[in-house]
Amino acid sequence: MKRKLRLWQIGGFATSVLGGTLLHFLYALLGKAVWIAPFSAINESTWEHMKLLFWPMFIFAIVQSFFFGDQNNFWCIKLRGSLLGLTLIPVLFYTYNGVIGKSPDFINIAIFVISAAIAYIWETHQLNTNDLSCKNPKFSLLLLCVITVMFVLFTFRTPELAIFNDPLTGTYGK
Repeated sequence: MKRKLRLWQIGGFATSVLGGTLLHFLYALLGKAVWIAPFSAINESTWEHMKLLFWPMFIFAIVQSFFFGDQNNFWCIKLRGSLLGLTLIPVLFYTYNGVIGKSPDFINIAIFVISAAIAYIWETHQLNTNDLSCKNPKFSLLLLCVITVMFVLFTFRTPELAIFNDPLTGTYGK
Protein backbone atom coordinates (compact mmCIF):
# COMPACT_ATOMS: atom_id res chain seq x y z
CA MET A 1 0.00 0.00 0.00
CA LYS A 2 2.80 2.45 0.89
CA ARG A 3 4.61 1.77 -2.39
CA LYS A 4 1.39 2.25 -4.38
CA LEU A 5 0.70 5.51 -2.58
CA ARG A 6 4.27 6.72 -3.11
CA LEU A 7 3.97 6.05 -6.85
CA TRP A 8 0.68 7.93 -6.96
CA GLN A 9 2.23 10.88 -5.14
CA ILE A 10 5.23 10.92 -7.50
CA GLY A 11 2.74 10.91 -10.36
CA GLY A 12 0.88 13.78 -8.70
CA PHE A 13 4.08 15.77 -8.33
CA ALA A 14 5.01 15.19 -11.98
CA THR A 15 1.47 16.03 -13.11
CA SER A 16 1.47 19.22 -11.05
CA VAL A 17 4.85 20.41 -12.32
CA LEU A 18 4.14 19.58 -15.95
CA GLY A 19 0.53 20.76 -15.76
CA GLY A 20 1.53 23.99 -14.04
CA THR A 21 4.19 24.61 -16.67
CA LEU A 22 1.64 24.11 -19.44
CA LEU A 23 -0.87 26.36 -17.68
CA HIS A 24 1.77 29.08 -17.48
CA PHE A 25 1.70 29.45 -21.26
CA LEU A 26 -1.81 28.26 -22.18
CA TYR A 27 -3.61 31.61 -21.84
CA ALA A 28 -1.24 33.28 -24.32
CA LEU A 29 -1.16 30.23 -26.62
CA LEU A 30 -4.96 30.23 -26.86
CA GLY A 31 -5.07 33.89 -27.81
CA LYS A 32 -6.08 35.09 -24.34
CA ALA A 33 -9.31 33.08 -24.40
CA VAL A 34 -11.57 34.06 -21.50
CA TRP A 35 -12.60 30.46 -20.76
CA ILE A 36 -9.01 29.39 -19.92
CA ALA A 37 -8.17 32.48 -17.84
CA PRO A 38 -9.39 31.08 -14.47
CA PHE A 39 -7.09 28.07 -14.86
CA SER A 40 -3.93 29.51 -16.37
CA ALA A 41 -1.62 32.43 -15.68
CA ILE A 42 -2.94 35.64 -17.18
CA ASN A 43 0.07 37.64 -15.99
CA GLU A 44 3.29 37.22 -14.00
CA SER A 45 1.91 38.02 -10.54
CA THR A 46 2.62 35.75 -7.58
CA TRP A 47 -1.10 34.93 -7.33
CA GLU A 48 -1.16 33.66 -10.89
CA HIS A 49 1.82 31.40 -10.13
CA MET A 50 -0.03 30.02 -7.13
CA LYS A 51 -2.91 29.18 -9.48
CA LEU A 52 -0.49 27.11 -11.58
CA LEU A 53 0.15 24.82 -8.61
CA PHE A 54 -3.39 24.71 -7.28
CA TRP A 55 -5.29 23.50 -10.35
CA PRO A 56 -3.12 20.46 -11.14
CA MET A 57 -2.98 19.49 -7.45
CA PHE A 58 -6.75 19.81 -7.06
CA ILE A 59 -7.61 17.93 -10.24
CA PHE A 60 -5.10 15.20 -9.38
CA ALA A 61 -6.60 14.93 -5.88
CA ILE A 62 -10.06 14.40 -7.39
CA VAL A 63 -8.73 11.56 -9.56
CA GLN A 64 -6.70 10.13 -6.67
CA SER A 65 -9.74 10.22 -4.37
CA PHE A 66 -11.30 7.38 -6.36
CA PHE A 67 -8.41 5.18 -5.21
CA PHE A 68 -7.57 6.54 -1.75
CA GLY A 69 -10.61 8.64 -0.82
CA ASP A 70 -11.88 5.99 1.58
CA GLN A 71 -9.31 7.17 4.10
CA ASN A 72 -11.12 9.46 6.53
CA ASN A 73 -8.36 12.04 6.41
CA PHE A 74 -7.77 12.07 2.62
CA TRP A 75 -9.42 15.45 1.93
CA CYS A 76 -7.99 17.00 5.10
CA ILE A 77 -4.50 16.02 3.96
CA LYS A 78 -5.12 17.22 0.41
CA LEU A 79 -6.40 20.57 1.70
CA ARG A 80 -3.41 21.03 3.97
CA GLY A 81 -0.98 19.86 1.28
CA SER A 82 -2.45 22.34 -1.19
CA LEU A 83 -2.32 25.14 1.36
CA LEU A 84 1.29 24.25 2.16
CA GLY A 85 2.30 24.46 -1.51
CA LEU A 86 0.29 27.64 -2.05
CA THR A 87 1.86 29.27 1.00
CA LEU A 88 5.40 28.28 0.09
CA ILE A 89 5.27 30.01 -3.30
CA PRO A 90 4.87 33.58 -1.97
CA VAL A 91 6.94 32.92 1.17
CA LEU A 92 9.93 31.63 -0.81
CA PHE A 93 9.50 34.19 -3.61
CA TYR A 94 9.22 37.25 -1.37
CA THR A 95 11.92 36.01 1.01
CA TYR A 96 14.35 35.41 -1.83
CA ASN A 97 13.55 38.74 -3.47
CA GLY A 98 13.78 40.55 -0.14
CA VAL A 99 17.25 39.18 0.54
CA ILE A 100 18.80 38.99 -2.93
CA GLY A 101 16.67 41.30 -5.05
CA LYS A 102 14.91 40.53 -8.32
CA SER A 103 15.03 36.81 -9.02
CA PRO A 104 15.88 35.30 -12.40
CA ASP A 105 13.33 33.03 -14.07
CA PHE A 106 15.18 29.82 -13.15
CA ILE A 107 14.83 30.72 -9.44
CA ASN A 108 11.09 31.34 -9.89
CA ILE A 109 10.77 27.95 -11.59
CA ALA A 110 12.77 26.33 -8.78
CA ILE A 111 10.45 27.93 -6.20
CA PHE A 112 7.44 26.43 -8.00
CA VAL A 113 9.02 22.95 -8.19
CA ILE A 114 10.25 23.06 -4.57
CA SER A 115 6.82 24.15 -3.34
CA ALA A 116 5.16 21.28 -5.21
CA ALA A 117 7.76 18.78 -3.97
CA ILE A 118 7.40 19.79 -0.33
CA ALA A 119 3.59 19.66 -0.57
CA TYR A 120 3.61 16.16 -2.06
CA ILE A 121 6.28 14.88 0.36
CA TRP A 122 4.23 16.16 3.29
CA GLU A 123 1.04 14.61 1.89
CA THR A 124 2.78 11.27 1.34
CA HIS A 125 4.04 11.20 4.91
CA GLN A 126 0.61 12.07 6.29
CA LEU A 127 -1.21 9.54 4.11
CA ASN A 128 1.27 6.83 5.14
CA THR A 129 1.21 7.53 8.87
CA ASN A 130 -2.52 8.26 9.05
CA ASP A 131 -1.94 10.19 12.27
CA LEU A 132 -3.67 13.42 11.23
CA SER A 133 -6.87 14.04 13.12
CA CYS A 134 -9.67 14.98 10.75
CA LYS A 135 -13.03 15.68 12.27
CA ASN A 136 -14.87 16.68 9.10
CA PRO A 137 -13.39 15.64 5.74
CA LYS A 138 -16.35 17.10 3.84
CA PHE A 139 -15.51 20.52 5.27
CA SER A 140 -11.97 20.16 3.89
CA LEU A 141 -13.38 19.40 0.45
CA LEU A 142 -15.68 22.41 0.79
CA LEU A 143 -12.69 24.63 1.61
CA LEU A 144 -10.87 23.36 -1.48
CA CYS A 145 -13.95 24.33 -3.49
CA VAL A 146 -13.91 27.79 -1.89
CA ILE A 147 -10.29 28.16 -3.02
CA THR A 148 -11.33 27.24 -6.57
CA VAL A 149 -13.97 29.98 -6.46
CA MET A 150 -11.35 32.46 -5.22
CA PHE A 151 -9.02 31.65 -8.12
CA VAL A 152 -11.86 32.13 -10.61
CA LEU A 153 -13.25 35.27 -8.97
CA PHE A 154 -9.87 36.97 -8.51
CA THR A 155 -9.03 36.30 -12.15
CA PHE A 156 -11.82 38.66 -13.18
CA ARG A 157 -12.16 40.84 -10.06
CA THR A 158 -8.55 41.32 -9.03
CA PRO A 159 -7.88 43.09 -5.72
CA GLU A 160 -5.20 45.75 -5.85
CA LEU A 161 -2.84 44.01 -3.46
CA ALA A 162 0.86 43.33 -4.02
CA ILE A 163 0.39 39.58 -4.50
CA PHE A 164 -1.87 40.29 -7.52
CA ASN A 165 0.48 42.85 -9.10
CA ASP A 166 2.18 41.91 -12.35
CA PRO A 167 5.80 43.03 -11.85
CA LEU A 168 6.34 43.32 -15.62
CA THR A 169 3.46 45.69 -16.34
CA GLY A 170 2.58 47.08 -12.90
CA THR A 171 -1.06 46.16 -13.52
CA TYR A 172 -3.55 43.97 -11.70
CA GLY A 173 -5.49 41.18 -13.39
CA LYS A 174 -6.09 40.89 -17.13
